[in-house]
Amino acid sequence: MRIALGALAALFIVGCQTQPTATLVTQCAEPRPQVCTMEYAPVCADLTSGGKKQYSSGCNACAHDSVSGYLNGECPE
Repeated sequence: MRIALGALAALFIVGCQTQPTATLVTQCAEPRPQVCTMEYAPVCADLTSGGKKQYSSGCNACAHDSVSGYLNGECPE
């Protein structure tokens, strides 16, 4: 029984790793930031005119009026 439970647990863990993750867009709020720290945590911003652009952080992205929101992580190539 111990081997069967171990195998079941391994299948469960592998199954969890292959599930798609939810993507949450962070919306930029008013007032827009005027000063941001020099942190590098790349985000992929959604532009109000359409398209995407990568910024060094969410703060830097939302400092631009042309950005509506962003996803954490680099933009796909």
